[in-house]
Amino acid sequence: MKQCLIAWMLAAPLAHAAGPDVATMLRNADAFRGGGAQQIDTLVEVTNADGSPDKERRYTVLTAPDRRSLVVMQSPAEKGQKVLMLGDDFWLLMPGSQRPMRITPTQKLLGDASTGDVATQSWSDDYEGELVGEERCEAVACWHLRLKAKRRGVSYQRIELWLGRTRHEPLTAELYVQSEKLAKKARFVMDRQQVTEMVLQDALSNHKLTHLRYVGRKPRQVPDNWFNPMFLARSPVLE
Repeated sequence: MKQCLIAWMLAAPLAHAAGPDVATMLRNADAFRGGGAQQIDTLVEVTNADGSPDKERRYTVLTAPDRRSLVVMQSPAEKGQKVLMLGDDFWLLMPGSQRPMRITPTQKLLGDASTGDVATQSWSDDYEGELVGEERCEAVACWHLRLKAKRRGVSYQRIELWLGRTRHEPLTAELYVQSEKLAKKARFVMDRQQVTEMVLQDALSNHKLTHLRYVGRKPRQVPDNWFNPMFLARSPVLE
């Protein structure tokens, strides 16, 4: 018994030094970004280097369990268009067409915002994470995580992610595509309880910023057939 107690006492500091559980950290971070069945009203704005506005679009994002999202485009220039995400599969539905078109999660919607960015994919479901270490993020302590995609159908194959040390809220991220090329940098704006905005910057350009502002959230259950691409093609108006 005495030998077991000594062994436990020696192992305890090593377990503490390993840092917090990465899977728990990612679930906590996802909770700040939203989850479950809900409606997220999203405003995407592109601004020039001097801060002046360039373009904007509005989207209604409907999310459901099992990695399902439906993006309904609301701006006059795109009215009637929809993007459906079912796991790793993405479809674009155009008004007047009864053939859903396969697209990729990296296809741009506006500025640097891709379909995958707007459809709010889950870090805890889509990535394996490892703890790089504790760092300083501007004036606060943070955890640096390295995420590697579980499959090829997600927007980014690797993410370098920085989370708040205590609550694990997302702070910044570097987003890498399949070629291991740094595609974008992301910064997350928080209120106390949730992410209110994601700011994207093209890693190869400093000219423009893309702001994804989450202007409204509410729980919402939608019919399962709304996540069927053939139903959406036959039913352009959702009620």
